Amino acid sequence: MIDRHLAELYGVETKVLKQAVKRNLERFPEDFMFEMTKEEFEIWRSQIVTSKSDKMGLRYAPFCFTEQGVTMLSCILNSKRAIEVNIRVIRVFIKMREMLVENLSLRLEIESIKKKLSNYDKSIELVFRYLDELLEKHENPEPRKQIGFRINKE
Repeated sequence: MIDRHLAELYGVETKVLKQAVKRNLERFPEDFMFEMTKEEFEIWRSQIVTSKSDKMGLRYAPFCFTEQGVTMLSCILNSKRAIEVNIRVIRVFIKMREMLVENLSLRLEIESIKKKLSNYDKSIELVFRYLDELLEKHENPEPRKQIGFRINKE
């Protein structure tokens, strides 16, 4: 999530949020938060159609927060609203993770079914091949030799 969106969620100015982060940088390693590079910022800014009032927030590259960074941010913004928002955000991340796990479980189950069907196809093909061989033998039986005693009639 981007700093400006989090500031809006927490009910603080983006400037205040960034100041709080800068005062507590040791709490935000690279896997929690990073600042866009100049190139990334220019590309991102060129893709956004902004009004004059919105441009104030686009003068500086935004901070980008991961799930853990959002959680850490609510720890340094110690207000009632920050706590409430943090709980909601964590629940959203949990729900997203559950959905991903469910999706993965479904994919694995589908792959398992495909493998079973593939094996069944091979087995059914083999059964039909044996049935064809049996039918051929039944249609063209070899002449049978007579069994039993022979009596000579003179």
